[in-house]
Amino acid sequence: MSCKVLFAEDDAELATLIQTFLARHDFEVIIVSHGDEVAAAIGREQPDLLLLDVLLPGKDGLTLCRELRPTFDRPIVMFTSLDSDLNQIMGLELGANDYILKTTPPPVLAARLNAQLRQYRSLPQAAAPAAPAQQLRLGGLHLDARSRDVSLDGQRIVLSTTDFDLLWQLASHAGEVQDRDTLLRLMRGLNYDGFDRSIDIAISRLRKKLGDDPAAPVRIKTIRNKGYLLSPSGW
Repeated sequence: MSCKVLFAEDDAELATLIQTFLARHDFEVIIVSHGDEVAAAIGREQPDLLLLDVLLPGKDGLTLCRELRPTFDRPIVMFTSLDSDLNQIMGLELGANDYILKTTPPPVLAARLNAQLRQYRSLPQAAAPAAPAQQLRLGGLHLDARSRDVSLDGQRIVLSTTDFDLLWQLASHAGEVQDRDTLLRLMRGLNYDGFDRSIDIAISRLRKKLGDDPAAPVRIKTIRNKGYLLSPSGW
């Protein structure tokens, strides 16, 4: 069975060599050379597997793995010259299915990619995890997890990675209170200690960019002694 691989690699010579070899083993390989191109290429190509170099220009492979894993339920394989235990652990903990060194012989690479695909395809249809929502709409507010774009009433809003993750959490639970502990773990991997104000600062930034009156917010509301709630109305 043929397989489409999206290969993110900025070494053009290596990328072409791997593409040529895998093509002889029933893989269609689409090459992108910049980390910032990967999300758009996924939406365009709908690959069966992602093969990510770690050291990419723009977004690096580990960042891409972390950002894409919530919305891409197919195999993600890191392909890199970084052989430290720490990098391998980070890649796997961020959601990669395998971590393969560039010194691996191409036939072994092909075999390991096939192993990941067999494992994915062997999941019973009923047991396969449902693909998470990739877009959210609340009135004029539109969030796209694939491209990480946000727009309000047709106007694009530029957010940092952290602020996008925070807004996505609030919007995907619109009408539900999100406590500070949950939001701080999302932003920084820490539990709320009662003093950290980074969540409040981030919420203030979001309100400003979303045109929410800080004196009387109606879009992102403060729930006293509990946390924050994104209103499903008012957009």
